[in-house]
Amino acid sequence: MIMRRWLLPEAIEDVLPAEAWQVETLRRGLLDLFRCHGYEYVIPPLLEYVESLLTGSGRDLDLRTFKLVDQVSGRTLGVRADITPQVARIDAHLLNRRGVTRLCYCGSVLHTLPAALTASRQPLQIGLELYGHAGTEADAEILRLLAEALQLSGVLAMRIDLGHVGVFRALVGGAGLDDDLKQELFGAVQAKDLPTLRELVNGAHISEPFRSALLALPECYGDSAALEAAALRLPALPEITSAIAELMALARSVKDLPVSFDLADLRGLHYHSGVVFAAYAANHPAAIALGGRYDKVGLSFGRARAATGFSLDLRELVRLAPQTAPQGMILAPCAPEDTLLQQAVAACRAAGEIVADALPGHDADWAEAGCDRRLVYRDGCWQIESLK
Repeated sequence: MIMRRWLLPEAIEDVLPAEAWQVETLRRGLLDLFRCHGYEYVIPPLLEYVESLLTGSGRDLDLRTFKLVDQVSGRTLGVRADITPQVARIDAHLLNRRGVTRLCYCGSVLHTLPAALTASRQPLQIGLELYGHAGTEADAEILRLLAEALQLSGVLAMRIDLGHVGVFRALVGGAGLDDDLKQELFGAVQAKDLPTLRELVNGAHISEPFRSALLALPECYGDSAALEAAALRLPALPEITSAIAELMALARSVKDLPVSFDLADLRGLHYHSGVVFAAYAANHPAAIALGGRYDKVGLSFGRARAATGFSLDLRELVRLAPQTAPQGMILAPCAPEDTLLQQAVAACRAAGEIVADALPGHDADWAEAGCDRRLVYRDGCWQIESLK
Protein backbone atom coordinates (compact mmCIF):
# COMPACT_ATOMS: atom_id res chain seq x y z
CA MET A 1 0.00 0.00 0.00
CA ILE A 2 1.41 3.38 -1.03
CA MET A 3 1.19 6.00 1.72
CA ARG A 4 0.16 9.41 0.43
CA ARG A 5 2.36 11.68 2.49
CA TRP A 6 0.14 14.72 2.04
CA LEU A 7 -2.92 13.10 3.62
CA LEU A 8 -3.92 14.22 7.11
CA PRO A 9 -5.62 12.12 9.80
CA GLU A 10 -9.41 11.98 9.71
CA ALA A 11 -11.11 15.13 11.07
CA ILE A 12 -7.78 16.99 11.05
CA GLU A 13 -7.40 19.67 8.40
CA ASP A 14 -5.34 22.63 7.25
CA VAL A 15 -6.76 26.13 7.37
CA LEU A 16 -6.11 27.86 4.05
CA PRO A 17 -5.32 31.56 3.56
CA ALA A 18 -8.79 33.11 3.21
CA GLU A 19 -10.26 31.25 6.18
CA ALA A 20 -7.08 31.57 8.24
CA TRP A 21 -7.14 35.33 7.93
CA GLN A 22 -10.83 35.45 8.93
CA VAL A 23 -10.03 33.29 11.96
CA GLU A 24 -7.14 35.51 12.99
CA THR A 25 -9.13 38.72 12.49
CA LEU A 26 -11.97 37.42 14.65
CA ARG A 27 -9.53 36.12 17.27
CA ARG A 28 -8.04 39.60 17.64
CA GLY A 29 -11.46 41.21 17.79
CA LEU A 30 -12.75 38.85 20.47
CA LEU A 31 -9.64 39.13 22.64
CA ASP A 32 -9.86 42.93 22.37
CA LEU A 33 -13.52 42.71 23.44
CA PHE A 34 -12.64 40.54 26.43
CA ARG A 35 -9.78 42.85 27.40
CA CYS A 36 -12.11 45.87 27.40
CA HIS A 37 -14.16 44.08 30.06
CA GLY A 38 -11.15 43.41 32.30
CA TYR A 39 -10.21 39.88 31.19
CA GLU A 40 -6.49 39.14 31.24
CA TYR A 41 -4.97 36.93 28.53
CA VAL A 42 -3.20 33.66 29.43
CA ILE A 43 -1.52 31.05 27.21
CA PRO A 44 -1.42 27.61 28.88
CA PRO A 45 0.86 24.89 27.45
CA LEU A 46 -0.33 22.37 24.88
CA LEU A 47 0.94 19.44 27.00
CA GLU A 48 0.68 18.77 30.71
CA TYR A 49 0.90 15.82 33.04
CA VAL A 50 -2.37 14.01 32.51
CA GLU A 51 -3.33 14.20 36.18
CA SER A 52 -3.37 17.99 35.96
CA LEU A 53 -5.36 18.09 32.72
CA LEU A 54 -8.06 15.77 34.04
CA THR A 55 -8.29 17.25 37.54
CA GLY A 56 -11.88 17.87 38.54
CA SER A 57 -13.30 16.56 35.26
CA GLY A 58 -13.52 12.85 36.10
CA ARG A 59 -14.46 10.76 33.08
CA ASP A 60 -15.79 13.73 31.12
CA LEU A 61 -12.42 14.56 29.53
CA ASP A 62 -10.52 11.31 30.00
CA LEU A 63 -11.75 9.56 26.87
CA ARG A 64 -11.27 12.68 24.74
CA THR A 65 -7.63 13.19 25.76
CA PHE A 66 -4.64 11.90 23.76
CA LYS A 67 -1.99 10.47 26.10
CA LEU A 68 1.71 9.77 25.61
CA VAL A 69 4.77 9.00 27.71
CA ASP A 70 7.18 11.83 28.52
CA GLN A 71 10.69 10.75 27.48
CA VAL A 72 12.20 13.04 30.15
CA SER A 73 10.24 12.08 33.26
CA GLY A 74 8.66 8.78 32.24
CA ARG A 75 5.26 10.10 33.35
CA THR A 76 2.10 10.19 31.26
CA LEU A 77 1.43 13.43 29.43
CA GLY A 78 -1.86 14.56 27.93
CA VAL A 79 -2.54 16.79 24.94
CA ARG A 80 -5.18 19.18 26.21
CA ALA A 81 -8.75 18.48 25.11
CA ASP A 82 -10.09 21.52 26.98
CA ILE A 83 -8.30 24.66 28.17
CA THR A 84 -10.68 25.44 31.05
CA PRO A 85 -8.99 23.12 33.62
CA GLN A 86 -5.64 24.70 32.74
CA VAL A 87 -6.99 28.19 33.37
CA ALA A 88 -8.46 26.99 36.68
CA ARG A 89 -4.98 25.74 37.62
CA ILE A 90 -3.47 29.13 36.75
CA ASP A 91 -6.05 30.95 38.86
CA ALA A 92 -5.78 28.63 41.85
CA HIS A 93 -2.07 27.86 41.92
CA LEU A 94 -0.10 30.54 40.04
CA LEU A 95 -2.08 33.77 40.45
CA ASN A 96 -3.61 32.84 43.82
CA ARG A 97 -5.55 36.10 44.12
CA ARG A 98 -8.05 36.67 46.90
CA GLY A 99 -10.74 38.51 44.96
CA VAL A 100 -12.33 38.34 41.52
CA THR A 101 -10.07 37.23 38.66
CA ARG A 102 -11.07 37.45 34.99
CA LEU A 103 -9.04 35.42 32.47
CA CYS A 104 -9.38 34.72 28.75
CA TYR A 105 -7.51 32.43 26.35
CA CYS A 106 -7.32 31.13 22.79
CA GLY A 107 -5.53 28.00 21.58
CA SER A 108 -5.84 24.68 19.80
CA VAL A 109 -7.13 21.61 21.61
CA LEU A 110 -7.05 18.01 20.40
CA HIS A 111 -9.80 15.39 20.70
CA THR A 112 -9.42 11.65 20.27
CA LEU A 113 -12.78 11.59 18.47
CA PRO A 114 -14.77 14.42 16.85
CA ALA A 115 -17.59 15.78 18.99
CA ALA A 116 -19.99 15.53 16.03
CA LEU A 117 -20.01 14.05 12.52
CA THR A 118 -18.76 17.24 10.89
CA ALA A 119 -16.63 18.49 13.79
CA SER A 120 -12.87 18.87 13.74
CA ARG A 121 -10.69 16.93 16.18
CA GLN A 122 -8.53 20.05 16.51
CA PRO A 123 -10.85 22.92 17.46
CA LEU A 124 -9.43 26.38 18.06
CA GLN A 125 -10.91 27.06 21.49
CA ILE A 126 -11.48 30.61 22.66
CA GLY A 127 -13.18 31.52 25.89
CA LEU A 128 -13.13 33.33 29.18
CA GLU A 129 -13.50 32.47 32.85
CA LEU A 130 -14.55 34.53 35.88
CA TYR A 131 -13.32 33.36 39.29
CA GLY A 132 -14.16 34.42 42.82
CA HIS A 133 -17.86 35.40 42.67
CA ALA A 134 -20.63 32.88 43.37
CA GLY A 135 -23.62 35.14 42.65
CA THR A 136 -25.71 35.24 39.49
CA GLU A 137 -24.09 38.58 38.63
CA ALA A 138 -21.05 36.63 37.38
CA ASP A 139 -23.19 34.28 35.28
CA ALA A 140 -25.06 37.25 33.82
CA GLU A 141 -21.77 38.92 32.88
CA ILE A 142 -20.61 35.77 31.12
CA LEU A 143 -23.88 35.44 29.19
CA ARG A 144 -23.78 39.07 28.08
CA LEU A 145 -20.19 38.72 26.90
CA LEU A 146 -21.12 35.58 25.01
CA ALA A 147 -23.90 37.48 23.24
CA GLU A 148 -21.48 40.33 22.43
CA ALA A 149 -18.90 37.87 21.11
CA LEU A 150 -21.44 36.24 18.81
CA GLN A 151 -22.69 39.62 17.62
CA LEU A 152 -19.12 40.68 16.83
CA SER A 153 -18.66 37.54 14.75
CA GLY A 154 -21.88 38.10 12.81
CA VAL A 155 -23.44 34.88 14.16
CA LEU A 156 -26.41 35.84 16.29
CA ALA A 157 -27.69 33.49 18.96
CA MET A 158 -31.17 32.28 18.07
CA ARG A 159 -31.54 31.10 21.66
CA ILE A 160 -29.46 30.48 24.77
CA ASP A 161 -30.69 27.48 26.75
CA LEU A 162 -30.15 27.56 30.51
CA GLY A 163 -29.99 24.37 32.55
CA HIS A 164 -28.77 23.34 35.99
CA VAL A 165 -26.91 20.12 36.81
CA GLY A 166 -28.13 20.44 40.40
CA VAL A 167 -31.59 19.23 39.35
CA PHE A 168 -30.27 15.97 37.91
CA ARG A 169 -27.86 15.46 40.80
CA ALA A 170 -30.65 15.93 43.35
CA LEU A 171 -32.81 13.32 41.62
CA VAL A 172 -30.15 10.61 41.26
CA GLY A 173 -28.81 11.38 44.73
CA GLY A 174 -32.27 11.13 46.27
CA ALA A 175 -32.83 7.84 44.47
CA GLY A 176 -29.55 6.46 45.85
CA LEU A 177 -28.16 5.35 42.48
CA ASP A 178 -24.61 4.11 41.87
CA ASP A 179 -22.12 6.04 39.74
CA ASP A 180 -22.36 3.83 36.65
CA LEU A 181 -26.14 4.14 36.49
CA LYS A 182 -25.91 7.88 37.11
CA GLN A 183 -23.60 8.21 34.10
CA GLU A 184 -25.92 6.15 31.87
CA LEU A 185 -28.96 8.15 32.94
CA PHE A 186 -27.07 11.39 32.42
CA GLY A 187 -26.28 10.43 28.83
CA ALA A 188 -29.87 9.39 28.10
CA VAL A 189 -31.32 12.59 29.58
CA GLN A 190 -28.77 14.74 27.77
CA ALA A 191 -29.57 13.07 24.44
CA LYS A 192 -33.34 13.19 25.18
CA ASP A 193 -33.32 9.48 24.37
CA LEU A 194 -36.67 8.58 25.91
CA PRO A 195 -36.66 4.84 25.04
CA THR A 196 -33.25 4.34 26.64
CA LEU A 197 -34.22 6.52 29.59
CA ARG A 198 -37.37 4.45 30.23
CA GLU A 199 -35.41 1.22 29.94
CA LEU A 200 -32.80 2.41 32.45
CA VAL A 201 -35.35 3.77 34.90
CA ASN A 202 -37.56 0.69 34.75
CA GLY A 203 -34.65 -1.74 34.81
CA ALA A 204 -33.20 -0.15 37.95
CA HIS A 205 -36.63 -0.12 39.67
CA ILE A 206 -36.19 3.50 40.67
CA SER A 207 -38.78 4.51 43.23
CA GLU A 208 -41.19 7.43 43.03
CA PRO A 209 -41.08 10.41 42.86
CA PHE A 210 -37.62 10.10 41.34
CA ARG A 211 -38.71 7.75 38.56
CA SER A 212 -41.36 10.13 37.20
CA ALA A 213 -39.10 13.14 37.64
CA LEU A 214 -36.24 11.61 35.64
CA LEU A 215 -38.63 10.67 32.84
CA ALA A 216 -40.01 14.22 32.87
CA LEU A 217 -36.65 16.01 32.53
CA PRO A 218 -36.45 15.80 28.69
CA GLU A 219 -39.85 17.53 28.56
CA CYS A 220 -38.84 20.38 30.89
CA TYR A 221 -37.91 23.04 28.36
CA GLY A 222 -39.29 26.32 27.07
CA ASP A 223 -39.89 29.79 28.48
CA SER A 224 -40.38 30.87 32.11
CA ALA A 225 -43.88 29.34 32.15
CA ALA A 226 -42.38 25.98 31.18
CA LEU A 227 -39.85 26.27 34.00
CA GLU A 228 -42.62 27.08 36.49
CA ALA A 229 -44.53 24.03 35.26
CA ALA A 230 -41.39 21.93 35.65
CA ALA A 231 -41.11 23.03 39.27
CA LEU A 232 -44.57 21.57 39.90
CA ARG A 233 -43.71 18.26 38.20
CA LEU A 234 -40.44 17.74 40.07
CA PRO A 235 -40.17 16.79 43.75
CA ALA A 236 -39.79 19.75 46.09
CA LEU A 237 -36.25 18.91 47.16
CA PRO A 238 -34.27 21.88 48.52
CA GLU A 239 -31.62 21.47 45.79
CA ILE A 240 -34.23 21.54 43.02
CA THR A 241 -36.09 24.50 44.50
CA SER A 242 -32.81 26.41 44.81
CA ALA A 243 -31.71 25.53 41.25
CA ILE A 244 -34.97 26.68 39.68
CA ALA A 245 -34.91 29.91 41.71
CA GLU A 246 -31.34 30.51 40.53
CA LEU A 247 -32.33 29.97 36.89
CA MET A 248 -35.27 32.37 37.24
CA ALA A 249 -33.10 35.06 38.83
CA LEU A 250 -30.46 34.72 36.13
CA ALA A 251 -33.06 34.92 33.35
CA ARG A 252 -34.49 38.11 34.85
CA SER A 253 -31.07 39.73 34.89
CA VAL A 254 -30.50 39.02 31.18
CA LYS A 255 -34.07 39.45 29.97
CA ASP A 256 -32.86 41.30 26.86
CA LEU A 257 -31.14 38.09 25.64
CA PRO A 258 -32.94 35.21 23.85
CA VAL A 259 -32.90 33.00 26.94
CA SER A 260 -34.92 29.81 27.32
CA PHE A 261 -34.72 26.84 29.67
CA ASP A 262 -33.88 23.18 29.16
CA LEU A 263 -33.35 21.01 32.23
CA ALA A 264 -32.11 18.15 30.03
CA ASP A 265 -29.44 20.25 28.29
CA LEU A 266 -26.69 18.94 30.56
CA ARG A 267 -22.98 18.27 30.33
CA GLY A 268 -20.07 17.67 32.65
CA LEU A 269 -21.61 15.54 35.40
CA HIS A 270 -18.21 15.46 37.17
CA TYR A 271 -17.24 18.94 36.00
CA HIS A 272 -20.04 21.50 36.22
CA SER A 273 -21.53 22.47 39.55
CA GLY A 274 -24.60 24.62 38.81
CA VAL A 275 -25.98 26.66 35.92
CA VAL A 276 -25.00 25.44 32.46
CA PHE A 277 -25.89 27.04 29.15
CA ALA A 278 -25.63 26.47 25.42
CA ALA A 279 -26.04 28.98 22.60
CA TYR A 280 -27.63 27.97 19.31
CA ALA A 281 -27.65 29.71 15.92
CA ALA A 282 -30.25 29.46 13.17
CA ASN A 283 -29.88 26.55 10.73
CA HIS A 284 -27.18 24.88 12.84
CA PRO A 285 -28.26 21.91 15.00
CA ALA A 286 -25.29 21.81 17.38
CA ALA A 287 -24.52 24.37 20.06
CA ILE A 288 -22.05 27.05 18.95
CA ALA A 289 -20.94 27.91 22.48
CA LEU A 290 -21.05 26.09 25.81
CA GLY A 291 -20.51 27.28 29.34
CA GLY A 292 -21.57 27.26 32.95
CA ARG A 293 -20.44 26.98 36.55
CA TYR A 294 -17.61 24.71 37.69
CA ASP A 295 -16.96 25.83 41.26
CA LYS A 296 -15.06 22.71 42.38
CA VAL A 297 -12.50 22.25 39.59
CA GLY A 298 -9.85 24.29 41.44
CA LEU A 299 -10.14 22.16 44.60
CA SER A 300 -7.44 19.73 43.51
CA PHE A 301 -5.13 22.69 42.86
CA GLY A 302 -5.61 23.85 46.45
CA ARG A 303 -8.51 26.32 46.09
CA ALA A 304 -12.20 25.59 45.48
CA ARG A 305 -13.05 28.89 43.81
CA ALA A 306 -16.41 29.98 42.46
CA ALA A 307 -16.00 29.88 38.68
CA THR A 308 -18.06 30.40 35.56
CA GLY A 309 -17.25 30.89 31.88
CA PHE A 310 -17.84 29.87 28.29
CA SER A 311 -15.88 28.60 25.31
CA LEU A 312 -16.43 28.08 21.60
CA ASP A 313 -14.63 26.80 18.51
CA LEU A 314 -13.32 29.84 16.67
CA ARG A 315 -12.98 27.99 13.37
CA GLU A 316 -16.55 26.74 13.50
CA LEU A 317 -17.75 30.25 14.32
CA VAL A 318 -15.95 31.67 11.28
CA ARG A 319 -17.54 29.07 9.02
CA LEU A 320 -20.99 30.03 10.30
CA ALA A 321 -20.35 33.77 9.97
CA PRO A 322 -21.36 35.72 6.84
CA GLN A 323 -18.61 35.29 4.29
CA THR A 324 -16.86 38.42 3.04
CA ALA A 325 -14.96 38.78 -0.20
CA PRO A 326 -11.20 38.60 0.35
CA GLN A 327 -9.39 41.91 0.20
CA GLY A 328 -7.59 42.41 -3.08
CA MET A 329 -3.88 43.25 -3.33
CA ILE A 330 -2.05 45.99 -5.16
CA LEU A 331 0.93 44.92 -7.24
CA ALA A 332 3.93 47.27 -7.10
CA PRO A 333 7.02 47.16 -9.32
CA CYS A 334 10.04 45.71 -7.56
CA ALA A 335 12.15 48.87 -7.44
CA PRO A 336 13.47 49.52 -3.93
CA GLU A 337 15.68 52.33 -5.22
CA ASP A 338 12.68 54.36 -6.49
CA THR A 339 11.93 56.77 -3.65
CA LEU A 340 8.64 58.02 -5.09
CA LEU A 341 7.44 54.46 -5.60
CA GLN A 342 8.32 53.48 -2.04
CA GLN A 343 6.49 56.54 -0.73
CA ALA A 344 3.41 55.55 -2.73
CA VAL A 345 3.63 51.98 -1.43
CA ALA A 346 3.96 53.22 2.17
CA ALA A 347 0.94 55.51 1.71
CA CYS A 348 -1.16 52.62 0.38
CA ARG A 349 -0.19 50.36 3.28
CA ALA A 350 -0.89 53.12 5.80
CA ALA A 351 -4.38 53.41 4.30
CA GLY A 352 -4.99 49.71 4.94
CA GLU A 353 -4.20 48.36 1.49
CA ILE A 354 -2.18 45.20 0.87
CA VAL A 355 0.76 45.84 -1.45
CA ALA A 356 2.97 43.08 -2.85
CA ASP A 357 6.21 43.59 -4.75
CA ALA A 358 6.22 42.19 -8.28
CA LEU A 359 9.21 39.86 -8.25
CA PRO A 360 10.60 39.42 -11.79
CA GLY A 361 9.59 36.54 -14.04
CA HIS A 362 6.01 36.02 -12.78
CA ASP A 363 3.96 38.46 -14.86
CA ALA A 364 1.21 35.97 -15.69
CA ASP A 365 0.70 34.73 -12.11
CA TRP A 366 -0.13 37.79 -10.00
CA ALA A 367 -3.91 37.63 -10.46
CA GLU A 368 -3.85 34.04 -9.15
CA ALA A 369 -1.96 35.30 -6.09
CA GLY A 370 -4.79 37.73 -5.30
CA CYS A 371 -3.62 40.94 -6.98
CA ASP A 372 -6.46 42.89 -8.60
CA ARG A 373 -4.76 46.30 -9.01
CA ARG A 374 -1.31 47.64 -9.70
CA LEU A 375 0.76 50.76 -9.22
CA VAL A 376 1.77 52.42 -12.50
CA TYR A 377 3.75 55.59 -13.12
CA ARG A 378 1.57 57.92 -15.14
CA ASP A 379 1.40 61.70 -15.59
CA GLY A 380 4.35 62.24 -13.30
CA CYS A 381 3.12 60.20 -10.31
CA TRP A 382 2.36 56.67 -9.17
CA GLN A 383 -1.30 55.73 -9.60
CA ILE A 384 -3.46 52.70 -8.86
CA GLU A 385 -5.03 50.97 -11.86
CA SER A 386 -6.97 47.77 -12.38
CA LEU A 387 -4.82 44.74 -13.12
CA LYS A 388 -6.01 43.34 -16.44
